[in-house]
Amino acid sequence: MKTLPTLIAVSGIALLSACTLGPDFQPPAAPATDHYAAPGEASELQLGKDQHVALGKEVSADWWTLFHNPALNRVITRALAGNQDIAAARARVAAAREDVTVARSAGLPEVSLGVKAGRQKYGVALFGPADFSIPAFTYYTVGPDASLPLDLFGGTRRAVEAKAAYRRLETEQLKGTYLSLAANVTAQALNIARARDQIRAVRNIIRDDRRNVDLVKKVIEAGAGTRSQLLTAKSQLASDRTLLPDLVQEESTARHAMAVLVGKAPADWKTPDFNLDEMTLPDEIAVRLPSELVHTRPDILAAEAKLHMASAEIGVATANLYPHIVLTGNLAQQALTPGEIFSGIADAWSIAANLTQPLFEGGRLKAKKRAAVDAYQEALADYRQVVLKAFGQVADYLQALKNHAAKERAQRAAVHTANDALEVARKGFQLGDTGILNVVDAERRHARAQLGLSRARSQRYLDVVALYWALGGTLPGEKNAQ
Repeated sequence: MKTLPTLIAVSGIALLSACTLGPDFQPPAAPATDHYAAPGEASELQLGKDQHVALGKEVSADWWTLFHNPALNRVITRALAGNQDIAAARARVAAAREDVTVARSAGLPEVSLGVKAGRQKYGVALFGPADFSIPAFTYYTVGPDASLPLDLFGGTRRAVEAKAAYRRLETEQLKGTYLSLAANVTAQALNIARARDQIRAVRNIIRDDRRNVDLVKKVIEAGAGTRSQLLTAKSQLASDRTLLPDLVQEESTARHAMAVLVGKAPADWKTPDFNLDEMTLPDEIAVRLPSELVHTRPDILAAEAKLHMASAEIGVATANLYPHIVLTGNLAQQALTPGEIFSGIADAWSIAANLTQPLFEGGRLKAKKRAAVDAYQEALADYRQVVLKAFGQVADYLQALKNHAAKERAQRAAVHTANDALEVARKGFQLGDTGILNVVDAERRHARAQLGLSRARSQRYLDVVALYWALGGTLPGEKNAQ
């Protein structure tokens, strides 16, 4: 008798009547809302004269190229290839893929070859009186063993389903890592550009402060100024100089962070000198509809995969309440001497079906099923919260684009006014119409306006980065995540 083909035939008949217990997973329905703005807020489509939203348009896979900065494009390409978080996430995806193979193998036949040699002596009581006892003997056995679990209630299939969902979770998290990396690199480039812009502004302010000091000295030489006025001008110069070290530190920190993002130590990476004037603010912002966001944003899809895992685990826990059947069989050559191993009289075989049915386990299996149902409800609540949080973030960043555009316009007007006021104050001081305090006060307002404009400009770029991060989407590295 050929044991393995018989096992397969019997298992095939059994599997025809098999069922898969537990719920069949269905992704939650997408929300019905078609916009992001809260009641009472202006439409998210109204950003300003130099920007507009294209609601319902697909987000560009390489959205950072919209800034039209070749140096940024090169750094992101380098980061996508060398970042260590990406490498770790890829390894997790690969491990999850192997876990699916391991889970799937649990439902396949298992065949092994056994070779055994031993010496044995049976007890007298086993065969009767002493004169009928069997003396000690040496034996040899060679042959394959086969076993096949019958997945009659779908426990193995649900376990494979859970592992496949976990692989998808890791894949979506890898996509999220790609997206976050691109956003972080772009943000650090903007931080460098902002710090450099503000450093230039502060150095100009310090230059103007020196001009004020020289101006007071000339007035004193002409016999119209006082030492108090000179000390006031010098005090302003010293105060403005204190602004520079913190800005230099901000630039250094951003450069070091970018080096780490591209997978290099700061000492081994020269970060490009980014400038806001060398970047272009996108005039059109592509924004997905809310119903599309839930199908593209990686953290939402990861939460959906986690929900799928929880659903499959209910099936596993349910199947464990029912009998487990394993078919086993072997073919063997058994003999008392090595020379007789492969003779016809050495043939032996066996076939068996093992059934295990839980009878009493203190309620453990039923409690596991209830726990699996509770875990599913937790995952469902987490999924809904992730979706709500995503909608809130997109709404925040759309409003930020609008409000910070208005702030930049106001800051430009403030700089223009402060420039005029400063010039008037300086001329008035030279003519003796005003004191040095008027000049210093005008200088302070001018400094605040310049720094405020620099921050407002860079913030608009950062808002675009944050919005594209919140919108999720396909990245060039995504093909490596499959």
